[in-house]
Amino acid sequence: MKLRNKLLLLAFVSAAIFTSCKKVLDIEPKQSIDAASALETDQDVNSLVVGAYSVLGGGSLYGTNLLMDADLLGSDGVCTWRGTFQSPRQIAGKAMLRDNADAALIWTEAYKAINMSNIVLNSLDIVKDADLKKQLEGEALFIRGIMHFELVRLYGLPYGAVSGNTQLGVVIKTKPTTTEADAFEKTPRSTVQQVYTQVITDLTKAATLLPEENGVRATKYAALAFLTRVYLQQANYPAALAAANTVIESGYYKMNASVRAVFDNKNTAESIWEIQQNEQNNAGTANNGMATFYASLPGIGRADVRVVASYPDNNYPQGDLRISEWYYIGTGARPGNTYCGKWKSFSQNLPVVRIAEMYLTRAECNLRLSSSVGATPADDLAMVRNTVRTNSTAPASPTLNDVLGERFIELAFEGQRIHDLRRLRLATGSFAWNADKLVMPIPQREIDATSGVLVQNPGY
Repeated sequence: MKLRNKLLLLAFVSAAIFTSCKKVLDIEPKQSIDAASALETDQDVNSLVVGAYSVLGGGSLYGTNLLMDADLLGSDGVCTWRGTFQSPRQIAGKAMLRDNADAALIWTEAYKAINMSNIVLNSLDIVKDADLKKQLEGEALFIRGIMHFELVRLYGLPYGAVSGNTQLGVVIKTKPTTTEADAFEKTPRSTVQQVYTQVITDLTKAATLLPEENGVRATKYAALAFLTRVYLQQANYPAALAAANTVIESGYYKMNASVRAVFDNKNTAESIWEIQQNEQNNAGTANNGMATFYASLPGIGRADVRVVASYPDNNYPQGDLRISEWYYIGTGARPGNTYCGKWKSFSQNLPVVRIAEMYLTRAECNLRLSSSVGATPADDLAMVRNTVRTNSTAPASPTLNDVLGERFIELAFEGQRIHDLRRLRLATGSFAWNADKLVMPIPQREIDATSGVLVQNPGY
């Protein structure tokens, strides 16, 4: 079987459970080929991992929705949705319906990436090269771990909202779906605590398997960086501190002198892991893509996400370069309004996690724990805000509020705001951190296809 046909088959079986708007279990018998038979060589398994990275970079995941929709959920006082698409409009208004298209796409594509990872993990015996086998196992666990993490943050009440975290999370998938029989299995949602346990297990093991350097693919430090986010959501500050400190002390990453460099250039030393894009392969230039929705430049962008005009001046220090470098008055679609300058090109890479976040995490955890592991909070904050990089200086003796405030403005429009608001138990507009309407609906077709084994979230 040619490799192209093998990957087409794997794409089918990866989506066997979570498919299109048709009934999930409408599968023709001729399509129930065991996907395991499509993998025969080291390169086949490696190609499937590459395919999983491609899914992560699609518009339904990190290419757009995991970043933009998270911004829109926490948009009050920061940005507004001005586009015609109803799904993001519902998200920004906290008025999602159970058939919200973005919610359905995130769910479907995340589980597609998870299933591809599970197929890889089930096919490792095929890989003869020991080093490659270790790397591919680590990458598959990394992808599976971060996808379960993104899903549980969006489709379950936040960690800590219920005693023991027994609130429903998402379906944990650790077995591949490769046959029609697999597709007919009906698995209920696990609790938030169970999902977090699985995520930590996957990412911890991934960090032990992944190399320190891996080109543009996931590394040991990318896994640890995601673990810092997991631990912060749990308020496990000692663990978050240890993981962030390991990433920083690795010496592989450093802040760029210019605040624009990490967005204008690809794979700079500031970026721990980013989505790779170019002119031919990107999340989209019309109906998907960060620049598509955020930019208002001649020939670039729909200008659908508008920054509240007063937000930059009211939140950044006076004269801070991030005001002029990260925000601008639009000259393309919907001119004359304020837009985020981080996303200006269809072909730019999309930084998902940066070393700036690790410095801010280490500073926050050290302040909470009254410690100075790695550096003092003042020194870490100064790595992010200083006269060279931002034309502003950090407080000499920063408080926790100083560090948290810096986190919000440094990571603005990178998909982190709603998750920080929820872990800090802060409201967005009139919606409390644990409001049902900040939780995405389980796609209704999945509820229907499982005959109610999957339980819908409250309010839908």
